[in-house]
Amino acid sequence: MLKSCGRRLVLSLVGALLACLLVLMADQQKLQQLQAPPAPSPEAAGGEGGRRALRSLASAGEGPARRPQDQSGPPPARQVRSFSDYFSKLSRVRRDVGPPAGVARPGESAPRPQLEEIFPRDVFIAVKTTKKFHRSRLELLLDTWISRNKDVTFIFTDGEDEELKKHTGNVINTNCSAAHSRQALSCKMAVEYDKFIESGRKWFCHVDDDNYVNVRMLVKLLSSYPHTQDIYIGKPSLDRPIQATERISENKMQPVHFWFATGGAGFCISRGLALKMSPWASGGHFMSTAEKIRLPDDCTIGYIIESVLGVKLIRSNLFHSHLENLQQVPKSELHKQVTLSYGMFENKRNSIHMKGAFSVEADPSRFRSIHCLLYPDTPWCPANVVY
Repeated sequence: MLKSCGRRLVLSLVGALLACLLVLMADQQKLQQLQAPPAPSPEAAGGEGGRRALRSLASAGEGPARRPQDQSGPPPARQVRSFSDYFSKLSRVRRDVGPPAGVARPGESAPRPQLEEIFPRDVFIAVKTTKKFHRSRLELLLDTWISRNKDVTFIFTDGEDEELKKHTGNVINTNCSAAHSRQALSCKMAVEYDKFIESGRKWFCHVDDDNYVNVRMLVKLLSSYPHTQDIYIGKPSLDRPIQATERISENKMQPVHFWFATGGAGFCISRGLALKMSPWASGGHFMSTAEKIRLPDDCTIGYIIESVLGVKLIRSNLFHSHLENLQQVPKSELHKQVTLSYGMFENKRNSIHMKGAFSVEADPSRFRSIHCLLYPDTPWCPANVVY
């Protein structure tokens, strides 16, 4: 009878010990997922995971402050003397450890940290337009986002307009054709590029005359990247790289494929990268490069950066063009977007869906309502409006 009870007691103790070990191993794996890159495969790890659980946790609990200054490796492990010590440390480390790399903490709108201090005056925003849209499109932009950012916004058009110059001094007549052809578009982009280089500013951002630019969020985004490095950021309009033919010589052609950020959503290029583009973009070279691949201006930008210089496009969902369904942009996320647009999509009006200070008939682009949402202190914005 006593032997039977003794065996049961031993089996119960062994079972309890195994259960505790399983809990320790499971909690250690969760902790490692929070603190470190993906763990090695089970084949590579072998049976060390369970034996190192307590030592790894003790090491994580030490924190960088206890690490000797002349060491670059992990801090030495400290012996955990009991299960209560382990569980105490587990709770503390879970509180202290942040989210995995690249994931925003609660309350943060962007996961990337600020790398350098950028001000609006560091950005050169080029707006491409044509004279026939000065009244119908530009006046809307001048009343909304440009009104607060005249010093950083430069309008590139194809005809003189004295009335437009009364509203803003940064109007550049490119003397390019008013046609919406490949050559005319590339002509304007060439002037935009040259004017940016002359400006000495840190960032070149191109948008169209149907874009609303949230300059505060644009500056915040750009501050996450070093302007001296090779940065090309925007959103593609295609779901695959564009296929083109590159002219090598008079009788020789070769296929090329590359991603490009659509000009309809806007894109930005760091000064460091823009300077490297000079042999293919400065002066009359941009027009020659565009003819070499026989594609429009935004495609030519992508060709120079991705195909020639080998710099990859950084995709950002904060840029929006009329080529996407804008009604899918949540109203609660509007203040975080960098660019917005309007137009027609599948033969229907395509604009941000939101309640606002103005009806859809009075504000079909929704730009005035968006502006009042972001800047309710604007004099012409009605007070006490629920968005």
